Amino acid sequence: MPLRALIFDVDGTLADTERDAHRVAFNQAFAAAGLPFEWDVPTYGHYLKVTGGKERLRCFLNDHPTMPQLSDGDIARIHQQKTAIYVEMMQAGLLPLRPGVERLLNAARDAGLPLAIATTTTPANVESLLKSTLGQDGPERFQIIGAGDIVPHKKPAPDIYKYVLEQLGFPAGDCLALEDSNNGLCSAVAAGLATVITQTEYTRNQDFSSALRVLDQLGEPGSPAKVLQGKEAGHHLVVDIAILSQWLTEEA
Repeated sequence: MPLRALIFDVDGTLADTERDAHRVAFNQAFAAAGLPFEWDVPTYGHYLKVTGGKERLRCFLNDHPTMPQLSDGDIARIHQQKTAIYVEMMQAGLLPLRPGVERLLNAARDAGLPLAIATTTTPANVESLLKSTLGQDGPERFQIIGAGDIVPHKKPAPDIYKYVLEQLGFPAGDCLALEDSNNGLCSAVAAGLATVITQTEYTRNQDFSSALRVLDQLGEPGSPAKVLQGKEAGHHLVVDIAILSQWLTEEA
């Protein structure tokens, strides 16, 4: 069956934002609130198993009862401050897109293939990243942007992908999801989507057994991606629309 749309996750998929952007912004927000802790790289990696920034902070506090225990309102205010810090970082152009992402987005645009986003991060985070990396019209490249608290349950629940599919008006079998984490993979697969994983430093040891393919990146002509899981495992290639369409057809 023909590929009719690509649905992208954001954090870790479009850009490797977690370690050097979200984590840093959280720590600055914690300091501004006078909290006596910060998240180092391993700690943040551990709590990435929890989707959603507010939920992540609540889980951390529940695991550390000697830390100040915050109300939901306190957590919401800290998260709002963290978002503002993150947006400032993106406006400063501190993070690029991952290899191959802009090339694939451009190819989809040239082919008239609709693009969508399905993420648990806030709309402000999405907009700031897209504008800083793709220009002021970056968000307009995506027909649908499903983000934040627009659905009741965050990944690994399938809600956000079901929402995006409903807005697109396409069956799940005609679309392909691009993710970087097990939570995202579980969410997409539960919504009926074949999923390609581009793993990150934080997610490389996660279970991707239900993915269509697992790669280290999408690849550029001079620096191809390595297929880590799937029929072409061990091979190097540059992921394009034709390859994605072929993989989806084989899956069907």
